[in-house]
Amino acid sequence: MARYGMTVDQKLCVTCNACVLACKNENAVPEGEARCWTVQVEKGEFPLLSLETRSERCNHCENAPCVSACPTAASHYDIGGIVVVDPNKCIGCKVCTLACPYEVRYLHPDGYIDKCTFCVHRVKEGKDPACVTVCPTKALTFGDLDDPRSEIFRQLQSRPARVLKPEEGTRPRFFILP
Repeated sequence: MARYGMTVDQKLCVTCNACVLACKNENAVPEGEARCWTVQVEKGEFPLLSLETRSERCNHCENAPCVSACPTAASHYDIGGIVVVDPNKCIGCKVCTLACPYEVRYLHPDGYIDKCTFCVHRVKEGKDPACVTVCPTKALTFGDLDDPRSEIFRQLQSRPARVLKPEEGTRPRFFILP
């Protein structure tokens, strides 16, 4: 069984927001909300400054606090461990939103919690998430973390990678390649 994840290569990400627009279009994300976004983080002190750029989204944690906190099981794992929300089961109580250390969920105007799903509907058809397909610099890679034939497996074997907030113990499957 697949164990899906994603990488963002900071050497390639130019924070152009193509991923954000593709996600909004693919998933009918309401105006003013986002399932993914880009960030620029300044590090260091003058004159030794650097700018870290990356795309961010749900980390699809293996130990997702949002899943264990959800009182209705609306937040759950789908194929390959992708964390999704069933809008028909969600009561919009925001418990999962409070449990998520990455602040990646929002209340959809229709009353349910929404977030990145790695475009699970596309993955089930054998396609990459929309954000990956439109990235002009190929900074985003999606695939099976356990498949030695996959690009993401090779990336994580050959390059150092980090995750956001490792101290949370969530075992994220969204990796940043410096």
